[in-house]
Amino acid sequence: MALAREKLFTVDDIYALPQGERAELIDGQFHSMAPPSRRHQTIARKLFSAINAYIESKGGSCEPFFAPFAVFLNQDNRNYVEPDICVICDPGKLTDQGCQGAPDWIIEIVSSSSRRMDYFTKLFKYRTAGVREYWIVDPEKDRILVYNFESEDTGDYTFSASVKAGIYEDLYIDFSDLAGGLTL
Repeated sequence: MALAREKLFTVDDIYALPQGERAELIDGQFHSMAPPSRRHQTIARKLFSAINAYIESKGGSCEPFFAPFAVFLNQDNRNYVEPDICVICDPGKLTDQGCQGAPDWIIEIVSSSSRRMDYFTKLFKYRTAGVREYWIVDPEKDRILVYNFESEDTGDYTFSASVKAGIYEDLYIDFSDLAGGLTL
């Protein structure tokens, strides 16, 4: 007797979702996305603002984007993610649909519904896809995990720390300033 085969979904299935429904696609499997909390959005906005201001002040060629922004990780039709924040330094990867291939830097802000995805599934996917740096920002645990895949360094910081971005020489994000005014 043959085993039943699991249905594999494609990017076409993502685009066929009902209006307002969001999901990511990892190896052909859907992963529904709950709407982010206000705290999540505040942290994302402040992080994006700091990164964007830095890039603009340096006249850099990298571009930051925030969710929802389509990232086709493996340039295939079975892997589609919407990182909270991503930075792309190769303009050849950018199309009107999003990013074709791995961004240079991805930041995910953990929520209770995304914890397993952010800490395990996406960590593996981002590393194997060629992302240079991955930050997991966990407001519930007052923690920032930094994975610099190029140098194979890992850092573990609290929300009172100033964290250096590995893809830049002089970008530090002060999480004590970022968290100011938030009830964490």
